Amino acid sequence: MSTATAPRSTVPAAPKANPPKPPRKKKQHGANESAGVFAPTMMTRIGLIGVSILSVFPLYWMVVIASRSTADAAGFPPALLPGGNLGEHIQAAFAHPEADLLLGLRNSFIITGTVTLSVVLISTLGGFAFAKLKFRGSKILMGTVLFSMMVPLQQLGIVPLYIIMVELEWLDTLQAVILPFLINGFGIFLMRQYVEQAVPDEIIEAARIDGASTLGIWWRIVMPALRPAMVVLGLLTFMLNWNEFLWPFMVLSEQNPTIQLAIQQASTAMFAADMSMVFTCTLISIIPIAVLFVVFGRQIVHGIMEGSGK
Repeated sequence: MSTATAPRSTVPAAPKANPPKPPRKKKQHGANESAGVFAPTMMTRIGLIGVSILSVFPLYWMVVIASRSTADAAGFPPALLPGGNLGEHIQAAFAHPEADLLLGLRNSFIITGTVTLSVVLISTLGGFAFAKLKFRGSKILMGTVLFSMMVPLQQLGIVPLYIIMVELEWLDTLQAVILPFLINGFGIFLMRQYVEQAVPDEIIEAARIDGASTLGIWWRIVMPALRPAMVVLGLLTFMLNWNEFLWPFMVLSEQNPTIQLAIQQASTAMFAADMSMVFTCTLISIIPIAVLFVVFGRQIVHGIMEGSGK
């Protein structure tokens, strides 16, 4: 007697589940490698230390000579440690019979502050106009700005400028030093490049749809985006005009000097230059710039790095 066999099941067997793979261990990246920066080598550190020493040594040497006598400055081997006469020399510098340092500092602050504010303001307006506004003749005007950067107008135009100041009867006045530097072609070009990258066109179009005026867009949208670049431009302009010597020397008298002219008067008041006095006056003149670097140093570095990244 035959027995019936059960039909085989045609349902395919469920595939065997693969065992879970162990999670891969993530490669630990250092902070420098994750940021895309190579770890510095010993030679890199030595080179940076050497460059830092070479950069700081002139300032240190100025302090050394300002705190010592002229004989120590001319001695061999030269003195490498500060002396104890710095306070006395500073008092003598402010009481110098031929050089009015206080008047020079006041005039330099007025001139440099006015020029810096004007350059930053006009550069932001001009950069915004050239970057985001469409108007007839914009390319020609921008070419003129670039041409002014290529030609040393101050050196080539010093005679016409002097004649203009004579005709205006502005000799020995502060406005004669302020007027030629109120506009800076480099500042306009810098702000134009920054506005093109930092302010998208969509934001400006959205502001126009909301009813914002051109001046309102510049004030509420463009200006906040340009703060890092404005700090950098302001510091560069301040340094350039604070250290300006040639044009003030042409139009100002010894009775109405800037700080640089006052230093020149202190150095030529005697037959032999008093090096300790010259270095003391120079040390006094760099204090405002040093304070600016300390106060705005982080914003300056941030503005330069952000601009390079853009």
